[in-house]
Amino acid sequence: MIVEKEIIREIIERGSRLDGRGFHQFRDMKIETGVIPKAEGSARVEIGDTKVMVGVKLEPGEPFPDSPNEGILMVSCELVPLASPEFEPGPPGEEAIEIARVVDRAIRESNAIDLEKLVIKEGKVWKVMIDIVVLDDGGNLIDAASLGAISALLDTKIPAYTVEGDEIKIDRTVKETPLPLKRKPICVTVVKIGNKLLLDPNRSEEEAMDARLTLGVFEEDEEIKFCAMQKGGNGGITYEEFERILDLVTEKAKKLLKHVK
Repeated sequence: MIVEKEIIREIIERGSRLDGRGFHQFRDMKIETGVIPKAEGSARVEIGDTKVMVGVKLEPGEPFPDSPNEGILMVSCELVPLASPEFEPGPPGEEAIEIARVVDRAIRESNAIDLEKLVIKEGKVWKVMIDIVVLDDGGNLIDAASLGAISALLDTKIPAYTVEGDEIKIDRTVKETPLPLKRKPICVTVVKIGNKLLLDPNRSEEEAMDARLTLGVFEEDEEIKFCAMQKGGNGGITYEEFERILDLVTEKAKKLLKHVK
């Protein structure tokens, strides 16, 4: 593994990548929606050999005491053992928790969902539960998961329901009302290897990286705006590199958002 890391670093230092891509080039991407019939919304994302499935489920529940007039957002991530020999069965590990939190933060801090419109009645709101499942780990899981999450949310329809006293009766065979979305946030990750900055790292490049910076972004008034940030890796990022990362992410985010219908 150490030998492979050094080889990757040497290749990148010479201005190349193992798969022949440019430093700022994403792998081929594919997004499908409506792939889980029993979910209120779903999406499957492929970036190269990275494959992620996302499902959205809506359930009525009680609001949090400090936000009685808002619905609830919950994000979880599962790294299934079949996706990588590195993944083990059991409770979510650090990587799964980080993916869920970063995706959650981008959605929450961008105010993507109009949570006030998810109130069913006093004391009852919709809980929006986003479940991310990694099917194949080829690297750049955060970006793939965030694209899957917003695509699944755009696919989500609120099921028909009636309120009879304290009881809420749901008819999941009828789904007509779109989820109230105000923005479409995604995450864009840049890794630093040596003095080079790369977009869409594969798993081998992530193993060789010095540092990683993920930015949550959305487009508003034809401008890319930032709403979240997550640093990874043990290495540092200079102020000049940070400015370059902002420019890279701004340029790439506009192109990535065109994939989100």
